[in-house]
Amino acid sequence: MTLFKFDIEPVAQARPRAARIGNSIRMYDPKKTANFKTDLRMMAQIAARGKSYKIPNGAISVNIQVVRPVLKSWSRKKQQEAINGLILPTTKPDLSNYIKSIEDALNGVLWHDDNATVQLISSKRYGQTGRLVVEVNEI
Repeated sequence: MTLFKFDIEPVAQARPRAARIGNSIRMYDPKKTANFKTDLRMMAQIAARGKSYKIPNGAISVNIQVVRPVLKSWSRKKQQEAINGLILPTTKPDLSNYIKSIEDALNGVLWHDDNATVQLISSKRYGQTGRLVVEVNEI
């Protein structure tokens, strides 16, 4: 088991954009999503190097915890309830869209390809600040 904690505000995978270049169409991520993936990838590379992490060759189990920051506009009481897990983030973006952007960013860093994931446990919660916790287990 290897646990990674990233102090980065999670960004969900947005719908890809299209640009016409000559006769072909090129698909690309919106800027916010692309920047998140780049930043997370760099953070993961540094963390993996620091732990002397070796990418598993076989099947993996991944546990991802997405922590969204509480809204500043909420009262202190409501913010504390959210941090304590009494209020959960049931609004958009969907958890699955967060997972997609995280899996894409960590391909080639924490696993060769996300198709090696045979078990995925994930959650979306509120916290004081945004962060990600990723646990990788070789099966």
